Amino acid sequence: MKIGVLSDTHFEDLTDGLAFLEHLCAGPFSDVDLILHAGDIIHPDLLYCFESRPVIGVQGNCDEPAADLPEKRIQEIGGFRFGMIHGWGGPNGIVGHVLSAFDDVPLDVLIFGHSHYPLCRQTGDLLLFNPGSATDRRDAPFHSVGI
Repeated sequence: MKIGVLSDTHFEDLTDGLAFLEHLCAGPFSDVDLILHAGDIIHPDLLYCFESRPVIGVQGNCDEPAADLPEKRIQEIGGFRFGMIHGWGGPNGIVGHVLSAFDDVPLDVLIFGHSHYPLCRQTGDLLLFNPGSATDRRDAPFHSVGI
């Protein structure tokens, strides 16, 4: 299974978002089976625009509350337990924050966003993964998504 991961898309205008998604689905996400969005979707209709690919997301700090976007979730995917949360606080403390949200919960992968800075790091048996931001890099050296 191939999974596309993104976060912090920050599109206020759905037209701009659709153009971006078209580019993303024709490029890096062209052959993904599933898409995970780690929050700050901003425009909730964006999640329904990934053609026929299923999308699982969480609510970011800039998103309006929605029934299908919990603040955090645990998802079984391909026999692995994925934790998902957006994150909060400054970039230097974000790993500690997201880990604390899943204390005593056995996970294989923890996906988060918020910092706009990509991270892929193994910590014991846990893979920590932040795709960065494909649209708003802030202090990161480049825009990014994850596979």
